[in-house]
Amino acid sequence: MNHLRTTTATFVRVLQQLRADPRTIALLLAIPLVMLVLLYYMFAAMPEVPGQPTHFDRVATAMLGIIPFIAMFLVTSIAMLRERSSGTLERVLATPMSKGSLMGGYTLAFALFAAVQAALTCWLAFGGFGLTIAGSAGGVIGVCILIGVLGVALGLLCSAFAQTEFQAVQFMPAIVFPQLFVCGLFVPRDQMPDWMQYLSDVMPLTYAVQALQEIRDHAAPTGLLWRDIGILAAFTVAALALGAVTLRRRTP
Repeated sequence: MNHLRTTTATFVRVLQQLRADPRTIALLLAIPLVMLVLLYYMFAAMPEVPGQPTHFDRVATAMLGIIPFIAMFLVTSIAMLRERSSGTLERVLATPMSKGSLMGGYTLAFALFAAVQAALTCWLAFGGFGLTIAGSAGGVIGVCILIGVLGVALGLLCSAFAQTEFQAVQFMPAIVFPQLFVCGLFVPRDQMPDWMQYLSDVMPLTYAVQALQEIRDHAAPTGLLWRDIGILAAFTVAALALGAVTLRRRTP
């Protein structure tokens, strides 16, 4: 009961902080929509092959998951660094609150924003731009929320190893960009060199993109989709556990 109470208190505190920071809210909610608009009009000018899915349909489904992953990773890692640099984190952890409660509260708060972000981007993609998939839009939203939470978990984990916000931002090219290159978005994984395929096997974004592609191409959930969802959930739990273990109670 005490764990639930402290987790809820952290959840409410983070939401209050975000509400007082409209720029962060704009980054979380408005920027993904702008990126999707740019993506749509970029492909709108390209010639399409009759009888084949449009360029936008092939790429946008995966991007609906990649956008919240990147946004949540960046915002969460910086938010935790601000807590540490301002001394708030040290004061909070000086109380009986456990590290797990702190991580849980942060995860729930940003998961809420991930859900809103996924709903808005999917509304624009399906309703505004006519994105066509074989599966359900609800399935896409659910997987995108999970991917956003994965970004939160990795952002919290990386923030434990950064001393400044600038260092936190530097984790983005180190953690996110390699996953973008080998996840199968640009080149099918089976056409990559063997060593890149092995690398993609241990990258969580690979399974995020693959799960969304399964929803795009199949009307009913497949075994591969459920396997990928399970792997994403396992990566998320592992990242949160490692983040709690590596979180320092005192600022060096």
